[in-house]
Amino acid sequence: MDEDMPVFIEITIVLGLAAVVGLAGVMLRQPLIVSFIAVGIIAGPSGAGFVDGGIVVETLSRLGIALLLFLVGLKLDLGLIRSFGRVALATGLGQVAFTSVGGFALCLVLGLGMVESAYVAVALTFSSTIIIVKLLSDKREIDALHGRIALGFLIVQDICVVVAMIALSAFAVAGEGGFIALGRAIGGGVVLIGAAGLFMRYLAEPLLQRMAREPELLVVFAIGWAALGATAADSVGLSKELGGLVAGVSLGSVSVREAIASRLAPLRDFLLLFFFLELGALFDFSAVASRLGEAALLSAFVLIGNPIIVMAIMGAIGYRRRTGFLAGLTVAQISEFSLVFVALGQGLGHIGAEAVGLTTLVGIITIALSTYMIVHSATLYRVLAPWLGVFERRHPSREDHLPESGEVEPRPILLLGLGRYGTAIAERLAARGIGFLGVDFDPEAVRAFQCRGWPALYGDAADPGFVAGLPLAEARWIVAAMPHVPVVLGHAATRGALLRALAEAGFSGRIALTASRPEEADGLRGLGVALVLTPFADAADEAVERLLAAGDLGATFRP
Repeated sequence: MDEDMPVFIEITIVLGLAAVVGLAGVMLRQPLIVSFIAVGIIAGPSGAGFVDGGIVVETLSRLGIALLLFLVGLKLDLGLIRSFGRVALATGLGQVAFTSVGGFALCLVLGLGMVESAYVAVALTFSSTIIIVKLLSDKREIDALHGRIALGFLIVQDICVVVAMIALSAFAVAGEGGFIALGRAIGGGVVLIGAAGLFMRYLAEPLLQRMAREPELLVVFAIGWAALGATAADSVGLSKELGGLVAGVSLGSVSVREAIASRLAPLRDFLLLFFFLELGALFDFSAVASRLGEAALLSAFVLIGNPIIVMAIMGAIGYRRRTGFLAGLTVAQISEFSLVFVALGQGLGHIGAEAVGLTTLVGIITIALSTYMIVHSATLYRVLAPWLGVFERRHPSREDHLPESGEVEPRPILLLGLGRYGTAIAERLAARGIGFLGVDFDPEAVRAFQCRGWPALYGDAADPGFVAGLPLAEARWIVAAMPHVPVVLGHAATRGALLRALAEAGFSGRIALTASRPEEADGLRGLGVALVLTPFADAADEAVERLLAAGDLGATFRP
């Protein structure tokens, strides 16, 4: 691009390109991170060459990274680790240790230097919390047992990110200025953390409560606070990223933190575009073309090795193979932190562009492929289940499975899905004195159901082994009131797995399934479903009937 072309026009072109590539990524069901990296490569010197990572792009990139770490600190939920303490720590630390040690050895075998191998190995250990939360939320699995466990060990990974950032900052300071500079940085870090703690204890809540009256002011303050933390850390010799993280942690206990996080998330994604744009602008295909084979091997190590180690650890602790498999898929990619980490290493002069390019390639490959793996996890499990028995103990004691035979009182209705719709059905059945047994894969939903005095079991309707163990002989109806999710994200797969499992178990009663659209009813009946429930359509019909029964409608209008 002409050097005299205004920066505004350059950014306009980049944003237009990002919108087009992002739309293509959405159609391919890819996270925006893949599309943004592609935009950077297309617009950078390896592509069209109209972006070279100027000062504006660099400044927006740094602000985006500071905001990313700020939001991580804001939502660092240590309570989730306490809830699943043993499994979260065991899987999180076990996966980090396995990936870092195994990745380091593999990098050395592939011919990378010691320092490069260390950086790439550490980068391979981080998984993308942002992508995983988005995919699990879309599939309505964020509250499932495997979803909660995954979030637990992803938080452990986030803590490891913090440790890695601190270590990198300390190493950089010691390397540049010796122990005096290191002592200054440590002292400055202590002062920074102390000031953040005092602010969190005495000022954060009352100040943000006042600002919350004007949401725009709340957003401006949060951005400014993140930038201030980054600047303060940089001034004492620590990394800007670490400062942004500390700023986020200092607001982690305020009552409006969720409002801040939800409002800043789109801005974070927008600013991260410029980080990936800068990364793409620095991406040199000629430097990594000879390392495509190495990128493929490292990607296979992440895609296969990480899930295996998670399944092995969870199986040893006492979880079922299906839970371990679904949780393991969530670590089958590297994250945006991996790219931030190697970019920092390059900025400090520890590694070159080749290592950054290699890590970026691994990121593109693993994020793209793992997205499809998570989206189609039910199908993958069904195919691989016969070979996964080695990852399950004979008695998976950690999961609240079925009581011993005879402990469950026979019930005429098995109610699968204890969300709002399922609970509403249970209330009406209880009012009529009809017995039922509730089943859900959300432990909290099961506990809430049991607290109301109703029998309930933890289990997944898509798990054939669990379905086969239910008291099917006494049941007259199976009522599946699972929440509605898009067909492409697994609702159809869950229904299909349930129907197959019931057929294999010899269930002779009748089945009622929910459908998001009335036109699905004929197809489901063809599969042997006796009753199709369409909650939204049924509720609308009931509402109209009640309006008509109430009268006083006057003259009717006919179009």
